[in-house]
Amino acid sequence: MSFIKINPQDYVSVQNPQDPRLISRLIENLEFADYVLCGYPDDEGIKLNGGRPGAASGPFEIRKAFYKMTSGFLSQFSIYDAGDISLKMNLAERHQGAQKAAEKNYQSGKFMLSLGGGHDYGYPDTQAFLNVFKKSKRKPIVINFDAHLDVRPLDQGLTSGTPFYRLLSENPNACHFFEIGIQNQCNSAAHFDWCQKQGGKIISLSEIDKKGLLPVLKNQLKKLKGHPCFISVDIDSFSSAFAPGCSQSWPTGLVPDPFFNAYDFLFQHLDIKGLGIYEVSPPLDVQPLTSRLAALILYRCLENRKIKGANREKLKRIRK
Repeated sequence: MSFIKINPQDYVSVQNPQDPRLISRLIENLEFADYVLCGYPDDEGIKLNGGRPGAASGPFEIRKAFYKMTSGFLSQFSIYDAGDISLKMNLAERHQGAQKAAEKNYQSGKFMLSLGGGHDYGYPDTQAFLNVFKKSKRKPIVINFDAHLDVRPLDQGLTSGTPFYRLLSENPNACHFFEIGIQNQCNSAAHFDWCQKQGGKIISLSEIDKKGLLPVLKNQLKKLKGHPCFISVDIDSFSSAFAPGCSQSWPTGLVPDPFFNAYDFLFQHLDIKGLGIYEVSPPLDVQPLTSRLAALILYRCLENRKIKGANREKLKRIRK
């Protein structure tokens, strides 16, 4: 068994039928679930990369914020929480277990939600996605929101800086690959050059600051409507004003409101199949802003996958 089940009572102990929370959407039968949620309470890859530890407790705190959110404005759906990856295996075996589980769930038509933990788990998550959808009529897309390219070679092992080096090296020209929010001070020129030679499209934070995130994404994705897509969010893509709790935070970065406007567009324009959120580090957090931001990213995913047409307009009015 690669995953250890959670106890829902650890997250929400008291429930009110008049004020239902997302914890009420959990079911025990995987077959009937719309979503599968997996936790990676593992920051070994961050330590190997020289980053600050703490992301091992990310899945617990994100769940804690997420499952307490209200469900009243969401249409019916169910979540199967697969639990947390077992740490009894070595790091490579943990990655293999995560990838195998994700592939199985994609093949059965489930939407995957992944909570890190280190961004090294971006590799098994995206590799599983590609393995299942690479034969689609439309070429699959991987979108990574990040301050870092994460295309470091494997000389230091399976670190949090290696997921997309592995993905692009092993799957040449298999997907449209976008790096969004990249910050110059966080990346070497050699890594920029390598990523672009593999066909990766880099959208820097400076370009976003000048043109706006939504206009940039609309321009880049206008010819890719309906393509299957996996979204990877390294929480350090956000400014430390909004996400202080991560291995590497900077005052510069994405801002929630413009991000969510662009995020909504992705769900409207593409066929999103899975979402991974990584590097949330509660010991470094404040209030806890970062865990709540991660939970909001999950919640907005649920909204976007269920709200269409007139209901989307209703949701816009509610948000105002």
